[in-house]
Amino acid sequence: MTDFHDVLFPLEISLGSEGGPMRRTDIVTLNSGREERNSPWAGSRRRFNAGYGVKSLRDIETLIAFFEARRGRLHGFRFRDPFDHASAAFGEAIGAHDQQLGVGDGETTVFQLVKTYTSGAQSYTRTISHPVAGSVILAINGASTVNFNLDATSGKVTFDTPPALGSEISAGFMFDTPVRFDRDELSINLTSFQAGDIPSVPLIEVLL
Repeated sequence: MTDFHDVLFPLEISLGSEGGPMRRTDIVTLNSGREERNSPWAGSRRRFNAGYGVKSLRDIETLIAFFEARRGRLHGFRFRDPFDHASAAFGEAIGAHDQQLGVGDGETTVFQLVKTYTSGAQSYTRTISHPVAGSVILAINGASTVNFNLDATSGKVTFDTPPALGSEISAGFMFDTPVRFDRDELSINLTSFQAGDIPSVPLIEVLL
């Protein structure tokens, strides 16, 4: 897409940011006091403040250049969520059995990378559209395979031959979140000739 630049937000800044998933829930309180709740969103959306990751004048200079090159809110880009950027649990090594992608039918060759979040009997499956190139490992029925191609801007993997009927396809990977700046300005506070900060650098996930 022309409105998305396939570049990574400065990693040293993103790792110091704060943020996470958000959802939208419409709540109506009835006369009885009971509530009716509904969500117009099928999935969640991430929001971050990268300002907390700005620690030096060099960081400010880097951020200004990145902001200008993206034309503010005009173009999206990759962002490494410091809390959620891998198929494995936080702090654990990536493995080819981390996430289940589906079951082979003997005909289908294309499978979408996903990450499933489970708590109790409930789960939510998130589409992973921007995996980190070179990080994706796949397995068919538990056996690792390299016979596939990856589209790193959609998260789709294409096997050279269709996985056999009933075979379980799993994957491990790192990934980025596609975001954009949520403001068309940067407010910079220069505290001294050696230090400065940008208190608010809001970013919001974009759905591509």
